[in-house]
Amino acid sequence: MNKIRNSFNAFLSATAVICYIAALKLILNIAFHGRYGYFRDELYYIACSDHLAWGYVDQPPLCAVILALTRWLLGDSLYALRFAPALAGAAVVVLTGLMTRLIGGSRFAQMIAALAAAVSPVILGNAARYYSMNAFDLLFWALAAWIVIKIIVQERPGWWLWFGGVAGLGLLNKYSLGFFIIGLVLGLLLTAERRQLLDRRFWLGGLIAVILFLPHVIWQVQNDFPSLEFMRRAAGEKNVAIPPLEFLFGQFMQVGFAQSILWLLGLGFFAFHRQGKSLRLFAWSYGAVFLIMILSHAKVYYLTPIYAPLMAAGAVMLERASWKWLRPAFITVLITLSLLAMPFAIPVLPVQEFIAFSKTLELSPKPEEHTTLADLPQYYADMFGWEEMVEQIANIYSTLTAEEKAHCVIYVRNYGEAGAIDFFGRRHGLPHALCPHNNYWLWGRGDHPMQVAIVFGTHYNLEENLADLQGPGRFAEVQLMATTRHPYAMPFENGRQIFLCRGPQFTFAQIWAEEKVFI
Repeated sequence: MNKIRNSFNAFLSATAVICYIAALKLILNIAFHGRYGYFRDELYYIACSDHLAWGYVDQPPLCAVILALTRWLLGDSLYALRFAPALAGAAVVVLTGLMTRLIGGSRFAQMIAALAAAVSPVILGNAARYYSMNAFDLLFWALAAWIVIKIIVQERPGWWLWFGGVAGLGLLNKYSLGFFIIGLVLGLLLTAERRQLLDRRFWLGGLIAVILFLPHVIWQVQNDFPSLEFMRRAAGEKNVAIPPLEFLFGQFMQVGFAQSILWLLGLGFFAFHRQGKSLRLFAWSYGAVFLIMILSHAKVYYLTPIYAPLMAAGAVMLERASWKWLRPAFITVLITLSLLAMPFAIPVLPVQEFIAFSKTLELSPKPEEHTTLADLPQYYADMFGWEEMVEQIANIYSTLTAEEKAHCVIYVRNYGEAGAIDFFGRRHGLPHALCPHNNYWLWGRGDHPMQVAIVFGTHYNLEENLADLQGPGRFAEVQLMATTRHPYAMPFENGRQIFLCRGPQFTFAQIWAEEKVFI
């Protein structure tokens, strides 16, 4: 009887419940991985995984390495590509529960924190909706925060060495972890935990991080720091400058309104509660990182990895509330609001039903970049139209002679178009795309002989495109062959004019330097 009781208790232990919640989140993600299509950035990441290096114009190398390993093990299906991000999101759920335990929460608090993380739009969606470095960014921030809490609460400064490893790998995934590190150091300086800075293991951890990140720095030096140009142009020309209050409201939308109750409670716990004094650095860190994000014109979701420890502390505050009715009330609100938000996080609805649902709630998509949206938010719209576009190009390519096919260049304007051609074009026998956007510009200027070119127009007006492509120093003959059209694709990918050009009076090597677009 005791053995049965012990087994039952183990089955319902806090750790087990956290893992069950994480597993259910993973299953939910996988169930809808194949509903829509390949995302724009996924196609680009696939191309990056075919060109492994110590860096790329718009990202460090780790994300491409993980994808290359994923593709080698599981293949190129949507379910294969999106499994690792979903797994990373499930790990964030577990870490949130474990942070809650370290802060002092019992099983109820750990369960609430894990559940809130699992159904948070940013963790449920951004961490698993498609393959990207954002999923692993959430994981590295959560893992780093868990280690810091463990160091302080359990007085284990030796773990700064582990922190250094996580920080180095996290920076190799996405630069934004640097914001967490800046906030952490500032938080240490402004609290009693500045004593950690006197421990040599803190600096050894920093050295480990530097050593891990150093190969990418060397790559940047060798390539004239292309990422600096990319970030400068993205902040100034692509990203929309968001006012502080709107940025704050965006946090509620991204993390979830019920979850925001938790992280606000958690921020109060770290900032003012007597029992949160040893972890007060997290309150200072949040303020510093929030300010940095505002000043750098960051997108709303850039700040979202910071909320796992805040939700953990908030769950502890909720558990200790004297009003016991708050527990069932919060669970009810959490589940209700999360179900309403779920279609915006993952594609649980067919596309037409999602559009109708969003219109019913009067939640029209808002752009975070200087671009126009239609009925779908960009993270869904960019999953449509790619295969149809490649089929149009394949139809044009099929009209060429064997000689022309051997000397044909396909020139497109952005990495989404290029990634789609490289990925879907294999089944049509298309050559790799030539593109001046971000790392495609570094991968090559097309030095092989060119007789004909299939070219995407820069403009949406026929006369303007013909003026760009035809004439002295360009092409002798230019013919409009197709125009892209898909009801759900991003508006700027609709109406793209595709031309068949003959008689080139230049080589791309001659004009490649001026074609570069890092943004």
